Amino acid sequence: MKILIVRFSSIGDVVLTTPVVRCLKEQLKAEVHFITKEGFKPVLKDNPYIDKLITIKSSIKEVEASLKKEQYDWVIDLHKNIRTLSLKNKLKAPSRSFPKLNKEKWLLVKFKINNMPKVHIVDRYFEAVKHLGVVNDGLPCDFFIATESEVNISTSFGFNEPFVAIAIGAQFATKRLPFEKLVEVIELLNQPIVLVGGPTDKELADQLIHHFASKKVYNACGKFNLQQSASIVQQAVVLMTNDTGLMHIASSFKTPIVSVWGNTVPDLGMYPYFPSQPELYSIHQVEGLSCRPCSKIGFKKCPKGHFRCMNLQDADAISKDITLYSSSTISVK
Repeated sequence: MKILIVRFSSIGDVVLTTPVVRCLKEQLKAEVHFITKEGFKPVLKDNPYIDKLITIKSSIKEVEASLKKEQYDWVIDLHKNIRTLSLKNKLKAPSRSFPKLNKEKWLLVKFKINNMPKVHIVDRYFEAVKHLGVVNDGLPCDFFIATESEVNISTSFGFNEPFVAIAIGAQFATKRLPFEKLVEVIELLNQPIVLVGGPTDKELADQLIHHFASKKVYNACGKFNLQQSASIVQQAVVLMTNDTGLMHIASSFKTPIVSVWGNTVPDLGMYPYFPSQPELYSIHQVEGLSCRPCSKIGFKKCPKGHFRCMNLQDADAISKDITLYSSSTISVK
């Protein structure tokens, strides 16, 4: 059996499809192909459960002819939008998708009516393959790091002791903990801290490094690629993170997660995925805000102008959870 899995973006969403990939391969012994955007290739390129990784830069027309030649037995659509509908129509193969719950998400964001089921999106993804007899194995997501991408913490940062990783970025500003609140949290921590993120996070990281000149705070933002950043997160004793892709990458390593939520909410179903060890993550959000969630993804700035969902975060509670996970004797690795 030859199966094509479709998920074009983004980092976290692609990571969250990997339990389905693994179970299809292990339970059906299927030949598994995966199509995504070129920018997300590092998420999947070393995944041993994928027989063929197909990428596009901007259009499915780039690979349409070659995909038709594959003659897939099934197309498993884990994105479910206009583009994937077009792809399925062109391939003319049997297909299944998952309950995307657009109506429920719209009601939650627009009117704050919460009809979202208490189901993680990974379990919703499995709805697309249940007709094949594939079931969730209850294991975490997968993220495989090539040997050449493994980061030596001692060589890169000059210390050799347990450390906290803080993912300071996110695609949208309304999902990011602001500088002042990051300062409050970091001031309460005693462990070495490595700031992780992409090139766009470097300026904020530099500001934090300058502010904490006397503390062990190190900047990895923009200095490492995605796989290398994942290697840093894998070695951390805990990750503090906004609602972003590194949160889901961390869960694949069973790195404990202290998650901080701004304009988005865990009720949308994309909270840290620890199916058998929910004690390995905590959620921090400002309860009772009538404006939240204001979006299922985010904005460049707070639509209301006050940004209370982040400005009112409890830095003391966040730092306490970070310290708790840092000192925990739970064997998670």
